[in-house]
Amino acid sequence: MSRSDPTFPVSAVILAGGRATRMGGNDKGWVSLAGQPLIAHVLERLRPQVDEVLINANRSEERYRALAPVIGDTQADFQGPLAGMQAGLAAACHDWVLFVPCDGPALPRDLMARFRAALTPQTELVVAHDGEHLQPVVALLHRSLLPSLQRALAEGERKTGAWFARHRMTVVPFADAPDAFINLNSPAELAAYEARLLAGGDTP
Repeated sequence: MSRSDPTFPVSAVILAGGRATRMGGNDKGWVSLAGQPLIAHVLERLRPQVDEVLINANRSEERYRALAPVIGDTQADFQGPLAGMQAGLAAACHDWVLFVPCDGPALPRDLMARFRAALTPQTELVVAHDGEHLQPVVALLHRSLLPSLQRALAEGERKTGAWFARHRMTVVPFADAPDAFINLNSPAELAAYEARLLAGGDTP
């Protein structure tokens, strides 16, 4: 199967394995937004776009397991997104694995469609760009990158962008969707976003 084959199956991994220190240490996936936990908003947008969903979590595993299979980091002490990506690439059923954060309730409903359209035969990973910044935790990775990622982690690399730069990367712009990659990292950000939603009568 060609890497640019538009019909290839995709696994998805929701990254919910962080410490969430700015959220008071609360498990971000279970923080409520508009009456539902953040993880529920992400799942609602993600499931129609992929063939398999996994959740990378290092706590609340039983709660998450009620929603999807759970995989934990192989390294202790919350090593960051790259550790979650390593776990996801190792566990996924399919060669292409989409990673998204558990605190991104407004993920584009055409995320995978745009990623598929951007693929070339040389592409090893695809990353979203919001018009101003790269969004490194919204990325599609080929499973052949797993050995490289394992080596990088063993060398102490923890910066997602630095590891991405080692590989053939395709960047996909989403400047037309400014809220698509909003990250709710603190109670204040959560409250402000929820107030906007309620004022506009919208749902995430």
